[in-house]
Amino acid sequence: MKTKNRPAYLPLNAPPIGKEEARAAYDSVMNGDLVGRGRIGLRLEERMAADLGARDVQLTTSGTHALELATAVLGLKAGDEVILPSYTFSSVANAILRQRATPVFADVLPDTLNLDPRDAARKVTRRTRALVAVHYAGVASDMPALGRLCREAGLALIEDAAHSVGAYWRGRALGTIGDCGAYSFHATKNVTCGEGGAFITSDAALARRGEMFREKGTNRSAFLRGEIKKYTWVSEGSSYVLSDVLAAVFEPQWKKRDAVAAARGKLYKLYIEGLKPLEAAGLLTLPRIPKDCRSSYHLFHALLPSRRLRDESIAALKERGIGAAFHYQPLHASPFGRRELGNKQRLPVSERAGDCLIRLPLHTNMTTSDVVRVVDGLSTRLKR
Repeated sequence: MKTKNRPAYLPLNAPPIGKEEARAAYDSVMNGDLVGRGRIGLRLEERMAADLGARDVQLTTSGTHALELATAVLGLKAGDEVILPSYTFSSVANAILRQRATPVFADVLPDTLNLDPRDAARKVTRRTRALVAVHYAGVASDMPALGRLCREAGLALIEDAAHSVGAYWRGRALGTIGDCGAYSFHATKNVTCGEGGAFITSDAALARRGEMFREKGTNRSAFLRGEIKKYTWVSEGSSYVLSDVLAAVFEPQWKKRDAVAAARGKLYKLYIEGLKPLEAAGLLTLPRIPKDCRSSYHLFHALLPSRRLRDESIAALKERGIGAAFHYQPLHASPFGRRELGNKQRLPVSERAGDCLIRLPLHTNMTTSDVVRVVDGLSTRLKR
């Protein structure tokens, strides 16, 4: 039962799904477009590749599977090392471990929470084979520095662009700059089909390996293109192909990606303006977007002075019906990272983010008054 005069609950996330997506799903089912790589999925892959300026886009069942596809096609194996930021989701490290390779955690930059190129460079050894640039919150990593490091050390560059549909660096879509990239279309992302993702590359050899791996290790894709008369088992693989039903849901979402990012950007800028007085008073630290970056505005976060104050602020906002939250716990300091990988290093920026970062609601169902409500709630708690 709702309390009288209590404001409506404001969730942290809300997908921009409407009647167009529901109709697309209905039509897909009624027309028998169910399996993966059917006419809808193939059409969407071609559209996405053209829009992104990439050679190949391969729809997958999740962003996690897109990352696993990247590590598989790069041929990582036991004894290889891959550098990644500690402040990220476990899927990145798991994709490395799936190949029996070793994740090597590096710290992040304090302004963007993206991989610190200098710390990454310190972690390179003769066993290092690849580096993962995770574009946190839809803001590009330092691509010139990371690209230079990869070229000098002979490393493959994987982009985790799970937050970054609708984000760009110097006009190039994130996910298309490295050797390969990964998108996520989870329900918490800017555009979504509930669960889904995409593997992206402009390398012909990686694209061919990818299409075989996600098709259970067969050359079915070549068969569908009419290049061979029958298909068979040709490599190690798995089943990562996105159903055409979900592709149908995502097709109109893809068309909205830039509009969604722009709408979120307006709310993001309202947050920045509303919270500047708190930053000036030393009560929080706001995020930064470098000048060459066009963000997807996937999330809005701030760093508070302590874990205690962060946790108390989340609780205070929830009392007001506002769905604030923390985010990642650094992987190097996680139970698995310490127990299974024997990780004992200190990464101070990642650890501070794990302790002090607060996420505030950001989605296209919000209004200006919603932002004012959140800013007021956080300001009230921090000024006490």
